This record gives sequence, C-alpha cells and structure tokens, in this order.
Amino acid sequence: MILWSRTLNLDAVVEVDDALLEAAPPVLTDIDRAIGRNIADMIEDGATLQMGIGSIPNAVLASLTGHKDLGIHTEMFSDGLIDLVECGVVNGSKKAKHPGKIVSGFVMGTRRVYDFIDDNQQVLMLDIAYVNDTAVIRRNPKATAINSAIEVDLTGQVCADSIGTRQYSGVGGQMDFIRGASLSEGGKPIIALPSTTIRGESKIVPFLKEGAGVVTTRAHVHYIVTEYGVANLYGKNLRQRATELIRIAHPDHREALEKAAFERFHRA
Repeated sequence: MILWSRTLNLDAVVEVDDALLEAAPPVLTDIDRAIGRNIADMIEDGATLQMGIGSIPNAVLASLTGHKDLGIHTEMFSDGLIDLVECGVVNGSKKAKHPGKIVSGFVMGTRRVYDFIDDNQQVLMLDIAYVNDTAVIRRNPKATAINSAIEVDLTGQVCADSIGTRQYSGVGGQMDFIRGASLSEGGKPIIALPSTTIRGESKIVPFLKEGAGVVTTRAHVHYIVTEYGVANLYGKNLRQRATELIRIAHPDHREALEKAAFERFHRA
C-alpha cells in the first residue's frame, strides 16, 4: 500500500511482500489470572482503558467480559482486545474524546489483530505525540492506565526499564498515561506486577537495585497490584506505603520486608 501526500517527493517506490511480524499471545499463568482479576475489580463500567502487550494485560482483558461500555485510548494493543469488541463490552460509548472509536498508536500481535484493524472504521491509528498527550488522555472520564514494572521499592518508586545498571526496555508511555489517568475524572493509574521473579526473588524491595531507573516516581504513583491484592499509595506517608506494599508482597518475603521497613522508617 502506498500513502500519497502533496508534500511527499519520491525518487523510487519498492513493493515488498514480506509477511508481517507476529507475536503470539503468551500463555496465562495462575498468577497472571489472579492479577487480572484484581485489576478487573477496579475497573468501572464506562472506563477508558490503556494497556500494552503481555500476559498481565491479556489477563485483565480476559476478566472483563462482565463489564459494559468500555473504551480504548492506548499506546498499543494486541489480540486480547478483539473478543471484548466482538461481544460488545468495548464500544467506546462513554468516551468524551473520539467516542465510539478505538484510539491507538500501533499494534503488535498475530494475523488476527492485523486483519481486525484492516479497513476498520472503528479503529483510529494516530500519531503517538497525540495519543500519549496527557491533555488528551485526561479528557476521557475514568481513564484507567495499566502498566507493568520490574520492581517497586517500599516508598513506591517504580522501576520499569532496567535491572540495576542493565537496560531492559524503554520507558514507553508509562508516565504519560499514569499522569493522564490521574488527572482524568474518576481515573485510575495502575502499576501491576507479579510479587516475585521466576527465581523467587521479591519484586517489592526495600531499595531499588543500584543503577536502576525510576520511571514512575513516588510522587506520581497511585495503585500497585500483585496477585495478593491492591495497594493504594496515593496520599500516604512512607510508613503507610511500606505497610500497604508489604501486604501485597509474597508471604515468603514479608518478614524480611517488615524488618527493612522498621530499620528505615521507625528508627530515627
């Protein structure tokens, strides 16, 4: 397909017929499903959702079949959204910005999602500078942003892009949507992560690893979700935050986290 523009000068056009890169949906674990249910319980009918690719977003979507009138304004989406559109759960009827439309910047998934967006008048693929604009995101009521993290410290600092000094991924639109959702009327900015790594290490930690980057600051954080529940950190002091986060940490690590919290916040 060639897109023509009055300002576009082409020296050559080369037609390429390579297959689109596909990413198969991950297999959901019991932990993914538990996190998905915890988040789904937080999502209100009529909310506008932002979520990315991966097991937790797919688990959330799989838990939303009983919801009504959901909308989508997201940096990206994948296959997990399609079933909710086809069954009428996602219709965008309550959106203030682009009602009835699915707004996104890009998609990544299987052939199913590529066929879904092809010539689909319900889908608006727009410039990321617009999609991720906080002033645009906040216009939709009940904007609900669901983003992931690598680790969270006891004060609520969220690391989502690095493991110590090793760069793991990019920052992406996390801060754009966390801020946009927090400014939306009835909005909910959510950070979701399993309580432990595949090696059993706690993802809720006394301190971020040396060299780790802070993507969402403790001044912006609201909700942290694991398979053990939801911690609402907004407006809480450091001791209260530690208590909330320890409550949703893996039981095997709670005692060590309580000791670390006592050393940090109760001895002075």
